[in-house]
Amino acid sequence: MLNSNWFLAVNIIYAIIIIFVIMRVLYDTRSSTKALAYILFIVFVPIIGVLFYFTFGINYRKRKLYSKKIVEDEPLRKRILDKMNAYSESISNSGLITDKHQTLVEFIRRAGRSPLTANNQVKLLINGEEKFPELLKALSNAKLHIHIEYYIYENDNTGNQVAEILIQKAQEGVEVRFMYDDFGSHGLGNDFIKKLQNAGVQTAPFYKIKWYAFANRLNYRNHRKIIIIDGDVSFVGGINMSDRYRNDFESNNQLFWRDTHVMITGQATAYLQYLFLCDWNFCSHTNLDYSEIYFPDNTQNDNIENDMVQIAASGPDSVQPVIFYSLLKAIGSAKKSIYITSPYFIPGESLMDALIIAIQSGLDVKIIIPGESDSVMVNAAASAYYTELLYYGAQIYKYNKGFVHSKTMVVDDDLAIIGSANMDYRSFDLNFEVNAMVYSKDIAKQLQNSFFVDLKESSEIDAAKWLSRPKYIHVWEKFVRLLSPFL
Repeated sequence: MLNSNWFLAVNIIYAIIIIFVIMRVLYDTRSSTKALAYILFIVFVPIIGVLFYFTFGINYRKRKLYSKKIVEDEPLRKRILDKMNAYSESISNSGLITDKHQTLVEFIRRAGRSPLTANNQVKLLINGEEKFPELLKALSNAKLHIHIEYYIYENDNTGNQVAEILIQKAQEGVEVRFMYDDFGSHGLGNDFIKKLQNAGVQTAPFYKIKWYAFANRLNYRNHRKIIIIDGDVSFVGGINMSDRYRNDFESNNQLFWRDTHVMITGQATAYLQYLFLCDWNFCSHTNLDYSEIYFPDNTQNDNIENDMVQIAASGPDSVQPVIFYSLLKAIGSAKKSIYITSPYFIPGESLMDALIIAIQSGLDVKIIIPGESDSVMVNAAASAYYTELLYYGAQIYKYNKGFVHSKTMVVDDDLAIIGSANMDYRSFDLNFEVNAMVYSKDIAKQLQNSFFVDLKESSEIDAAKWLSRPKYIHVWEKFVRLLSPFL
């Protein structure tokens, strides 16, 4: 009798916990699809489902555990942003931005607090063999400061090439700050970090993984790849700091790596600098003040016909998923074509609807994906999305030369998007990401040409054969698609 009463009491307590957790999920999860997935997991997988939700499912954007340490009313910051925003408004009103992109620009400016900038020279860098020579040259020319923020930084030939320049520059009196994601760069080792510190390089791991907060910190990663030099030159894109991201090293015996980055000289660098300072102050537990050294005034250049750039950034610290919404808005603005390259294509329902509307409206929609994914589950979930898009007439190509890691989109012939964000739930909801929105016919044409070069190394998925695959494969892919919010 005692045992049965104890058993009943435990079940009642567990039922109350389940009800509480479900209410928490409903209140805290914006996506109904994601909320349903969590609820089903909690109900049908006892205890583990609850632990999983509290480990991976809490909405940290809403809770804002990550907080920018920059004081809002800091006078110099206000002067800089006021000047940038006023300049941005003058560019927006100049007629150089087409009407179809005007609302996209305004959205990023309002939601992301990121101004539109002109006076930029953007250089498209294809693969590591184009990026790293430009990077090494730019670092060698640094006079005032170097700020580096990377998801993956490895202690290999490439990592040490850059480190040697950082050490040399620090010894010359240049301010050097080195920030790395503690999960993505876990292989760096203490010796590498101490070598930098002993030479005068300031270092900080982003969101250091500790045993008592392992899962949460593992789940929220700084996936950005940013370098700022003297507040004027910057690099952003998908290429991490590692030998594997370049194809010109004999020591790199891995498969061919296809990736994309951009080098920006000019005003857009200021917002990347702003992102870096916010992230640095958070992870280094210091308060690096704004200075005109970090934000040189290059708005006086009247040559506003250069490349116009806006930086879209989001993460658990942002009120809205700016990158996700900006991609949605960009797709909706297309009049002729949309060309997407993504290594992880799990777009979710809203982006799928936008792409299907584009296809059904007669637009040319082409997507390049890896020939072989590095994750069985991700590949299965993505395949379910391919099925739906192929049914409506999208053209999807598998890249066969190696692994395609580029995260790019070209809309029509005047908008190029290059950044760190994959087209998946993790990039939209969990990671700290950054994309460069380049409103330039020249850069859009270059990226479009690069896309068609990649098509020659790819094989198109035959829609009829794909759709006629055995039903059990389709069922499996649809089942895994239900788990997309967790992948």
